[in-house]
Amino acid sequence: MGDVTVRPYEGAADLRKMQELVRATWGPGVRPHVGGLAWSRFQHVGREAEWPTALWERDGDTLAWGWAMPPGELEMFVHPEHPALADEVLDWFRGVATGDEAGVTILEGERRLAAVLSRHGYRREPADAPFLLHMSRDLRDLPEPEVPPGFVARHVRGEEDVPARVAVHRSAFAPSSVTEESYRNVMGAWPYRRELDRVVEAPDGRLASYCLIWLDDANGVGELEPVGTHPDFRRMGLARAVCLHALRRLGEAGAVTAIVRPRGDAGHPVPARLYEALGFRTRDRTARYSRPRRPPPSTSSGFRSV
Repeated sequence: MGDVTVRPYEGAADLRKMQELVRATWGPGVRPHVGGLAWSRFQHVGREAEWPTALWERDGDTLAWGWAMPPGELEMFVHPEHPALADEVLDWFRGVATGDEAGVTILEGERRLAAVLSRHGYRREPADAPFLLHMSRDLRDLPEPEVPPGFVARHVRGEEDVPARVAVHRSAFAPSSVTEESYRNVMGAWPYRRELDRVVEAPDGRLASYCLIWLDDANGVGELEPVGTHPDFRRMGLARAVCLHALRRLGEAGAVTAIVRPRGDAGHPVPARLYEALGFRTRDRTARYSRPRRPPPSTSSGFRSV
């Protein structure tokens, strides 16, 4: 695209550029959220060298980015006023993907990007394959949270809570690679806010459940990412309670909408039921497109091997 240049990702300042592009073009059909990007980038330590990432820029403005996760998954985002850059991002991805298959996950509503993927030889996977729901609710008329006697809902206080905060996350998502070091990185990332990192503390002092919400204050939308409950404290209504506490604080911080992206397929139905009970409604769902990284020798598809 003439005056558009591409360069490799160089650190946290570039993640902020990627987030700013998403924030500047936010709308109901936008797939990534500034918070989800921060969580994905910092929840693990030592992974950045494994993730080829590139930014397409013009006059200092980021117009597109691609984030490759070996062996062959791509997260990408393109400014809606520069759709031709999607071809460039996919061409770049072909040069850095290492697996036998390349995959890109988008929303069903991203029809323009779906057409570009099809042109590059990608095909949609079966509709019953694992997928995520894109759910949202406004922050009016939130139910009152109810915490069992002896339990306390509060926000993460800071460094003193890091070990317990990591412990409850690791128990909820076992096996997990989240560590105290990586969680400190999460807490240092924009737009993390301690008052939106809500936990429920059990009578014995352990953290029993949690809900982290990331606020995009420019658009008034917060994303729940992640939410979990320690196995010792499940079926007590704590996930509902901690989410409601977090959503109320989100509204107090100026947000008008909350989003969440749980699994939607039959293999993992419980989270979606929780969010539906909290008033979230499905607006879209993801669809994965994939293609062999190298076409078979007999192909006549016309796309190039790498």
